[in-house]
Amino acid sequence: MNRDVVVTGIGLVSCVGEGIEAHLAAFASTEPPRTDTETFAPYPVHPVAPLTLDTQIPKRSDQRQMEPWQRLGVYAAGLALDSAGVKEDAAFKSALQLIVAAGGGERDVAVDGAILTGLREAADPGAFLNERLLNDLRPTLFLAQLSNLLAGNISIVHGVTGASRTFMGEESAGVDALRIGHARIASGQVETMMVGGSYSAERPDVMVIHEMGDFLLKPAYRPVLERGDEGGGFILGSAAAFLVLEAAEHAAARGARALARLLPVANDRVARAPGSVTASLTRLFGEAGVERPDVVLSGSTGLSNLAREEVAGIQARLPGTGIRATGDMIGHPMEVAAPFGAALAAALCAAGSAGEVAVTSVGHRRGEGVICVVKA
Repeated sequence: MNRDVVVTGIGLVSCVGEGIEAHLAAFASTEPPRTDTETFAPYPVHPVAPLTLDTQIPKRSDQRQMEPWQRLGVYAAGLALDSAGVKEDAAFKSALQLIVAAGGGERDVAVDGAILTGLREAADPGAFLNERLLNDLRPTLFLAQLSNLLAGNISIVHGVTGASRTFMGEESAGVDALRIGHARIASGQVETMMVGGSYSAERPDVMVIHEMGDFLLKPAYRPVLERGDEGGGFILGSAAAFLVLEAAEHAAARGARALARLLPVANDRVARAPGSVTASLTRLFGEAGVERPDVVLSGSTGLSNLAREEVAGIQARLPGTGIRATGDMIGHPMEVAAPFGAALAAALCAAGSAGEVAVTSVGHRRGEGVICVVKA
């Protein structure tokens, strides 16, 4: 069995705002994205636009017990359910399965700072560390929030009670959320899936983590594919993206509009050697059934060596096709990069702005690449 899989709902949140229209407007604009160059200087960040959380997370108690990355994800999931017309459909949501791409959760920066400061003066650093970890961490948490709390809160707030899975693994987690969500519907295992993820970039701990790998661009925004100086780098962006996927027959039976069709997702893990990304992407374009895309939405991080290889791979297979880096709209949202690209591609097709869009997402550690195709 190989059924058509269609996108019936889209939920998007980023620095440009919320919803489909805001992101289509950003795609059409030539203006640089909203960037904060001061809070984490010298590292710029693309902060999320202000949200009225009450519209998607009505209970203030629910809002308070979530960290920002969870609020973003729950909010975007609500937008996707609204877009699909199933927000109040309890029967649909009871069968709706969920795949979330998430990082390691948000750390308690205040606790981290207090422990590191205290260790300098502690007579017995080991005993001090054990005591602080036992007494300072909040209940149900370890050193950071549990990654599967986002799926749990989507279930609690929106009543999505089908089976859920949480994938970790930076960019590749978002890739697998799309790939497996599509495959389960296409094979006839399930009728509906909601896939996506969320990422909060406005955190000092993630700046430290990625600066240790020399991955961050500084001190100011430059277009993603023009960051060739000294290896380039990425600018983290707070964002969330969720898609409601359905078997085409299931969507038609309930009278839902198919915004676009999602083709099978082709992905790869490559050797960390020069030329491997170009070779992988060239092959994956064939596996994914890319024909004549109007545009390629690139999830390029901005690391110049990978960007050059990605562009080379695209041009080798699709000479003359335009390439648009989603990082020039929302920054780099790690796990959200691939779901965001697919959601924006579906929005472009639904709006009549494109008939076919190819989406790429190459991980910043040179470990993975993906091609997915969205058609009108």
